[in-house]
Amino acid sequence: MRFLRTITDFIIYSNLFIAGCAMLMVMQTYIFIIHQPPDRIFTGFVFSATCCSYSFHWYFTDHSVIPSPRIQWLRRFRFVHTILFFAGTAGVIYFFFRLLPHWPWLLVSAAIAFLYSAPKIPHPLFRSLRKVALGKTIFLAFAWMFVTTWLPVVVNEVPWDNQHTVFCIYRFFQVYCICILFDYRDREDDKADGIRSLITYMNDKSITRLFIFSTLVSLATALVLYKWDPDPLFIGFLILPVVLTAALYTRARRDFSDLFYYGLLDGLMALSAILMLVARI
Repeated sequence: MRFLRTITDFIIYSNLFIAGCAMLMVMQTYIFIIHQPPDRIFTGFVFSATCCSYSFHWYFTDHSVIPSPRIQWLRRFRFVHTILFFAGTAGVIYFFFRLLPHWPWLLVSAAIAFLYSAPKIPHPLFRSLRKVALGKTIFLAFAWMFVTTWLPVVVNEVPWDNQHTVFCIYRFFQVYCICILFDYRDREDDKADGIRSLITYMNDKSITRLFIFSTLVSLATALVLYKWDPDPLFIGFLILPVVLTAALYTRARRDFSDLFYYGLLDGLMALSAILMLVARI
């Protein structure tokens, strides 16, 4: 059991797990929206970029008000993030040149990823961004939607239609529901670091209302997608992670454990993708 826990900690805390989630979400976009086999070059780019971005972000995260095994792991194995940052950077450079015709959009995605982590950098210029980070949760959900949903359609030069718009809205609010829970968990850390996030200003009742609204929008857009893909099984796959996130809302407000958040809740982002891929076998 100890060996299994060690492996689990490494996969989750090294950011390989979240990078895998991003890759699966991109594959889902190819299957459900683009109706093409996943492009290995673009999928590799997203996996590498996620490793690079999250390793950069966590390298500069060295404390937490809430007791965190992840922070303890990070202090012991910070070199892992250094290695994965450079490995991810090498992958990004390689795949970037393979996707060179689309360089403007790739640079936009890189800028979005950098701006989210920039307030972590120990420099007055970047620390000043903490005062204007009111919408950091919205920004993060947008980044995930942009990279895993919008960008694959644009890079593959697929004509944009209403289905793509609805799926982008679904993906944004599905991820945003999870981001709300993360921001709720990190409220004390944000206050200690001087980060002015939206959730730190809201009371519990307002946060619950925002969560319910986001959940309802995500469910509604999943149902609307039935118009373009009348497969009740696939629509059910889209609805399931939203329902599970809602079911875990109460627990998430009192159980701040790292494995619950970085394992279970992060994993819910890619659950429908996994189910769709398995169903196609």
